[in-house]
This record gives sequence, C-alpha cells and structure tokens, in this order.
Amino acid sequence: MSKSRKNPDCIAFGANVRRERMARGITQERLAELVDLNIRTVQKIEAGEINILLTTVVRFFRVLNCPWGRLMPVKDRAGSHSP
Repeated sequence: MSKSRKNPDCIAFGANVRRERMARGITQERLAELVDLNIRTVQKIEAGEINILLTTVVRFFRVLNCPWGRLMPVKDRAGSHSP
C-alpha cells in the first residue's frame, strides 16, 4: 500500500482498535503480546498504515472482547465512516 494514500477502511479500523484498547487501559506493547504481533505492527495498524488479514482482525476481536461493530468501520450512505 502506498504510504502517500492510506485506505479509509484501514484508518477507521485502526482508530477503532486504538479507542477500544485505550478504553480497556491496555498499552500497545501489551496488545501486541496478546494478539501475537510485533509492537511496530500494532502501531502501523492503529495508524491505518497497513491492511491486515482477517485472521488478525479476529485476534483483535477476541483480545478486546468487543462487538464486531465496535472495530469494523461502518460507512453511512454518504460514504463517510462512523464509529
């Protein structure tokens, strides 16, 4: 993925992961351990810099224990993302 143009869905997912992580008082380092990823990868995910596999998305759901809609970006009819 080009660094000059991030995917809006990746940005929204990353922001949602960050919100849920912080709401639970989990550090990026601890989240990385729990989802079995490198901390830099978690940082890139939260920044919306990389597109991840579905299996990785599932690990975030299991660790953060939140409903699907809290992490997955939802587009309204105008095409913008809502939390």
